[in-house]
Amino acid sequence: MEERMQFETVQELLDTKQYTNLRQFLSELNDADIAACMEELGQESMLKVFRILPKDLAADVFSYLDVDNQQMIITSLTDKEAAGIINNLMADDATDLLEEMPANVVKKLLANASPEVRRDINHLLRYPEDSAGSLMTVEYVDLKENLTVDQAIERIRKVGVDSETINICYVLDPQRKLLGTVALRYLLLSRGDEIIGDIMHENVIAIHTLMDQEEVARQFKKYDFTSMPVVDNENRLVGIITVDDIVDIMEEEATEDMEKMAAIVPSDKPYMKTSVWETYKKRIPWLLLLMVSATFTGQIITSFEDALTLYVGLNAFIPMLMDTGGNAGGQASVTVIRGLSLGEIEYRDVAKVMWKEMRVAVLCGLSLAAANFAKLLILDRVGVMIALVVCLTLVAAVLMAMLVGCVLPVLAKRLGFDPAVMASPFITTIVDALSLLAYFRIATGILGL
Repeated sequence: MEERMQFETVQELLDTKQYTNLRQFLSELNDADIAACMEELGQESMLKVFRILPKDLAADVFSYLDVDNQQMIITSLTDKEAAGIINNLMADDATDLLEEMPANVVKKLLANASPEVRRDINHLLRYPEDSAGSLMTVEYVDLKENLTVDQAIERIRKVGVDSETINICYVLDPQRKLLGTVALRYLLLSRGDEIIGDIMHENVIAIHTLMDQEEVARQFKKYDFTSMPVVDNENRLVGIITVDDIVDIMEEEATEDMEKMAAIVPSDKPYMKTSVWETYKKRIPWLLLLMVSATFTGQIITSFEDALTLYVGLNAFIPMLMDTGGNAGGQASVTVIRGLSLGEIEYRDVAKVMWKEMRVAVLCGLSLAAANFAKLLILDRVGVMIALVVCLTLVAAVLMAMLVGCVLPVLAKRLGFDPAVMASPFITTIVDALSLLAYFRIATGILGL
């Protein structure tokens, strides 16, 4: 409701051309709220509002806009205005922007950026995509260990305004190797003549530049930090990563896993901004693969066609058996995939995972079989032998499904694949085939087909 009122106020001030009042009103809002208001406006009004904003505020708001609007604004600005934006963005935000822009726009931005900004951006662009080096910012406060507390606070006043965060300062030696950290609150609570080297925290948890972003997020969760230093092979500080970047990573990784679990090629575009053709290309490869693999179930049914003609009633229970097996496999796979992503399960735990899932499967299978046996006899009024075949198959299907569902993601992770690929659709196809084989084998053994 409040956001709607903010937008209506902005729209009214624009319509009545009260630009001074609009500038004052926007200056009192949060950067993210201003960006949200702007994105509800048309392009012409959005550009007008952006130009009304004070220069420093404009750069902060710019980082909250989506990529399409950022590109539209940048291409509409003069070279001088574009340079003002890029120079006032944090280095990691500027790098993210350039990675999404067309080559001609990137060339324009880099040509007008200050030498310092250009150097920082080029430094970040060297690192592999989705690595800690590509996520970090180079704007941080560094201190020397021989400084006094008063000298350190004076340095923070000078360089802190351009830093991503000043809550944690990093203590370096002359070769820029990371020696320790000191929190701003300790500086404020310490005597002015104390030496930084005496009060710094030496046991520093650092991230390597090539660490994958998913592992970086796990490190933040494990240690509950708001920022972490990024070091190279020689333990030299090259940047920091802050928790706001981690929130974006967690959303990105969760979205990617959900898409893979649904057998969709991951996309980095929002749904409403993805064209029909792009959506088609993301979905059709897996649909084709799953369709072809599902033909195996048809071949299994065909091979037992004679048996089915003798006991036509067996056909009626095929969907239930296949669906139950697929559901059981899906439950197991999702649980294991989550454990793998959180670092709770490793390859060495595969035997323990299988043993646990086997026991769970037996309990679930027996419970389902007991309920189904009663239903078959009382409601469906089938023979005892048919009911026995169906219920034994149900236990076998659940057992196989849970074993397949827990083992495949672990093996995928071991082989270097994303375990999310082995989620519901892929596992369901395998389990369907195994359930049918078990069904017909059990029916053949008990009914003498």
